[in-house]
Amino acid sequence: MNTASPAPSKGNELAIAAALALAAAVSLGLARFSYALLLPAMRADLGWSYFTAGAMNTVNAAGYLLGALLAPRLLRRVDARHFMLAGGAAAAVLLALHALTRHDAVLYALRLGCGAASAASFVGGGLLAARLAQRVPQRSGLVLGIYYGGVGLGIVACALGLPPLLDAPALGWPVAWVALGALALALTLATASATGSLAAPPAPGAPRAPFAWRPFAFGLAGYGMFGIGYIGYMTFIITLLREQGLGAGTVAAFYTLLGLGVVASSWLWAGLLQRHRGGLPLSLLNGLLALATALPLWGGGVGAAFVSGLLFGGVFLSVVASTTALVRHNTPPAAWPAGIAAFTTVFAFGQIVGPSMVGWIADGPGGLARGFAISAAALALGSVLATLQRPVARSARAANP
Repeated sequence: MNTASPAPSKGNELAIAAALALAAAVSLGLARFSYALLLPAMRADLGWSYFTAGAMNTVNAAGYLLGALLAPRLLRRVDARHFMLAGGAAAAVLLALHALTRHDAVLYALRLGCGAASAASFVGGGLLAARLAQRVPQRSGLVLGIYYGGVGLGIVACALGLPPLLDAPALGWPVAWVALGALALALTLATASATGSLAAPPAPGAPRAPFAWRPFAFGLAGYGMFGIGYIGYMTFIITLLREQGLGAGTVAAFYTLLGLGVVASSWLWAGLLQRHRGGLPLSLLNGLLALATALPLWGGGVGAAFVSGLLFGGVFLSVVASTTALVRHNTPPAAWPAGIAAFTTVFAFGQIVGPSMVGWIADGPGGLARGFAISAAALALGSVLATLQRPVARSARAANP
């Protein structure tokens, strides 16, 4: 029996990609990047050090790694769409549960669970986006860009919706977590209703190829540096700007601009991802992120912050899209699930190191500025490493079992 889902019509593939983008909004925009907005209020209320604040995102990344490691095995047994939707629903529940506790240990557990749930949603959605891109090769870069750009929708929603809750004395950060959970559930239901024609069912009889790590060593290393560098920025940038004296309204505008940059990145970099089979896109994007991370340290003030946010937002999720494109361009379709999961695993390892490292550095001399300098250096190193990633030879791709 043929269990493959019907191909979407030519006028429908972008609408399906947009529906998948809502899953990306939940898995990263809400389950991870909302934390930057909540952090100043939680740190002040709970008496956290920078290290503890960063460790909350470290355990979130550890959960993400756990989910990424389990994903290839689970995707052999369950439909990728069901996997994605289950992850989104679990993330919604776990986000809301943050409101019920003030104990660090429980919050660590919830951040861990959110990370695992977001990995299920993001890996499942990424696989579906890759399958959709395969069906419309002339628009493959745009399809992937729309999916990953959906994270920006989540960031914008958080930037517009959370500050009024955080600034209200009677509400505060617990109510903000409940609002995040409710929004995550609504977006997951919307994704479910619009993606019924798109699926990647398990097919035990179909060939499954492992992913050969060695030919992608420099790309994986560059992506690992991206994980270390970008997460420090996305964890602490709001706190840094508040410490520099920017008001709540200005900071909310900054984060909205960053989110809009993520959405725009779908169109900015689609052609680049479509044309290049090697590490050039990853190298260029890492280099731009290093610049964006350093800007608030060089200039200070509103102008430097807004340029930094727009540049960072317009680039960072396209780095993720670039690795999916790298896998698609250089491996057979049977190896895509393992390849995407391999890059996701390296990414998660970087994210585990990054937040606690920046927090630990920020607790010492130099404060957050020194931590941001280290993040920028990691991104610059990732750019150099990615320049060494070459396209995989056709013979090597054919020999991949």
